[in-house]
Amino acid sequence: MEQSDVIILGAGLVGLALAAALDGSGLSVIVVDPGDPEQRTAAAFDGRTTAVSSSSMRMLEATGVLDHLPEPGCPIMAIRVADGLEPGGLTFEPEDDEPLGVMHENRHLRAALRARAEAGRNIRLLWKSSHTTLVRTEQGVRVHLDDGRERRAPLLVVAEGRNSPTREAAGIRMARWKYDHAAIVSTLAHERPHEQVAYEIFYPSGPFALLPMNDGPDGRHRSAIVWSVPQGDAAGWTSLSDQDFAAEAQGAMGGFLGKIEMLAPRSTYPLGFHHAARITDTRMALIGDAAHAIHPIAGQGVNLGFRDAAALAQVLVEGARLGLDLGDAQLLERYQRWRSLDTLMVAMSTDSLTRIYGVPGSLASRVRRFGMGVVDRLTPLKALLNAEARGTSGDLPLLLQGMSI
Repeated sequence: MEQSDVIILGAGLVGLALAAALDGSGLSVIVVDPGDPEQRTAAAFDGRTTAVSSSSMRMLEATGVLDHLPEPGCPIMAIRVADGLEPGGLTFEPEDDEPLGVMHENRHLRAALRARAEAGRNIRLLWKSSHTTLVRTEQGVRVHLDDGRERRAPLLVVAEGRNSPTREAAGIRMARWKYDHAAIVSTLAHERPHEQVAYEIFYPSGPFALLPMNDGPDGRHRSAIVWSVPQGDAAGWTSLSDQDFAAEAQGAMGGFLGKIEMLAPRSTYPLGFHHAARITDTRMALIGDAAHAIHPIAGQGVNLGFRDAAALAQVLVEGARLGLDLGDAQLLERYQRWRSLDTLMVAMSTDSLTRIYGVPGSLASRVRRFGMGVVDRLTPLKALLNAEARGTSGDLPLLLQGMSI
């Protein structure tokens, strides 16, 4: 039998970020994941990129994760939003020298988080492991793994992703629906530099996001794309040759980056929404996609998970210093209150944006462009939206401020 302060189910981006945060404050963690760590960091496993907000970057720096990055990310110094290729739009820029966010390849984030966890004195990583039975009582948590051994802790954290079996077994109700869209993800090279600007171009058929990446080893300018297309058309889009798809993508962006060429295979992901009615249960807390999943329209999905991890880490560390049981219901209620409103507001905002920009017709387009023009001129409102994009609004946990707990 092995004892720890916390058991985390799931060694994805958010689960390992929480492990690093807890380790830095001296709490012991066992992380259980059925996956192969070598496959997780291979380019073929996850070819996506993530726009890590400036507040999330502070957390990754404060917990020592950035020290293990194999490559630096590409700063995002501006975000430009447009309704199709019509004139006008909205531009967000930082008010200081700190970028709005940094683009990282997911495989690099996974590698850094894994290396940080392996270096942690209080972290025990159990890869290629699954639990056979899980018991949560008022006295504690007992997890039996497929190696025949039992692990115990006062708290279980569920970071298994959107299809979490542990969440489902706990009977936590979910609000969920599917968007009739799929996201096509790839990387392309382009003739002109992106100048560290991210673009979000909205079409009635779905948004087209162009996200800056560092130049490749050959010096070619690169960007990642996330193109939402109707679900019924996804197979047709992925069956196009690279040359034909590049031509379509070049047309969607209006050709402002010059000639483009595909650099990576295209992957498709179904798009959906879900939100847990509650994110705690008896000696259990949900984080990341196990608690909520949103449309990628604003690039906030992983950042919401990092905010969960930062808030839960602070609640647990401060509770431990007071000598409290880490699975205490009142302690978990603090985490529930802290995160529920923020995640719900972000989830509903992204869902509303998806629906508003999906309305076809010239009149709807003119209304949207008028609204963007108003926002661009209203400095306080624009500053508020800018803070949301950077993840610096609301009651921020210490780690998101770049401070230790």
